[in-house]
Amino acid sequence: MPVVSHSSYVPPKLFANAHAQTIFPSLLRRVRGIQYVRERIDTPDGDFVDVDTSKVGAAQAAILLHGLEGDSSRAYMRGMARALNKRGWDALAFNFRGCSGESNRTLRFYHSGETGDLQTVISYVTRTGAYARLALVGFSLGGNVILKYLGERGRELSGQIWKAVVFSVPCDLASCSLKLGEPGNRIYMRRFLRMLRAKVRMKMELMPHLINDQGYERIKNFKEYDDRYTAPMFGFRDAYDYWEKASSKPLLRKIVVPTLIVNAADDPFLADPCYPEEEARDNPALFLEVPEKGGHVGFVAFNREGEYWSETRALQFLSE
Repeated sequence: MPVVSHSSYVPPKLFANAHAQTIFPSLLRRVRGIQYVRERIDTPDGDFVDVDTSKVGAAQAAILLHGLEGDSSRAYMRGMARALNKRGWDALAFNFRGCSGESNRTLRFYHSGETGDLQTVISYVTRTGAYARLALVGFSLGGNVILKYLGERGRELSGQIWKAVVFSVPCDLASCSLKLGEPGNRIYMRRFLRMLRAKVRMKMELMPHLINDQGYERIKNFKEYDDRYTAPMFGFRDAYDYWEKASSKPLLRKIVVPTLIVNAADDPFLADPCYPEEEARDNPALFLEVPEKGGHVGFVAFNREGEYWSETRALQFLSE
């Protein structure tokens, strides 16, 4: 049964609180020693995605996917890239459309279940022939994209992807979207909506006849945002239709690539359906680990290397 019965993560003193775990790394963690080189990859629809690479000349590489409104510069991305480099892996930090500091050419952004751009990046990396082994590592929204991609393609990926590791994954989008709308998560919701509005305004400068933010201040939660923007932009009926079709949970049983999901039990973003114990027990390729603490993309650790537990755990799984 690939449900990890005991997690090794023990939070430092003063970090047993889920909100401290979630907020501290985002605001105060600094990761040095990473110098990215940007590679721009054209997409089939005439747009582009930017991948920031940190290479050590390795024969193996991991593609990293960030969370909602994140990018390659986030501490969790840089920390994972550094840990990979130290252990002989090249790190390829994939920025979703519009997240690399430059607005994209087309109207569309990205969303929690959009896997086409990930396929474009994987195909590009595979064509280079530079790597004998390729892994995927994702955080939050990026983790859902990876799980959905692995489930959609199933056995097609045998031999193409070595392993995958994902952290703090909202694999059931409906329950997570509703949980983030609760009063206790208001600070996070406001921040996400503020950042998403900035993204809308970037698009308005390029194509004001197609998108606007008039009345945006009335949007209070993800349902209202997704009803107005995500659903029509990507052809979904409404927010509920988007959440259902973009969630990775229904596809977990189809994953054949060895995959580790790490979701902290105290994650303030995740609802009960995001701990897929039944799916892990039924699928020998799917491992679920649920540390008691860790918050959302937290897993804070203090040590000489400056390495967080999530980075140590990811490399442990990739090397097993």
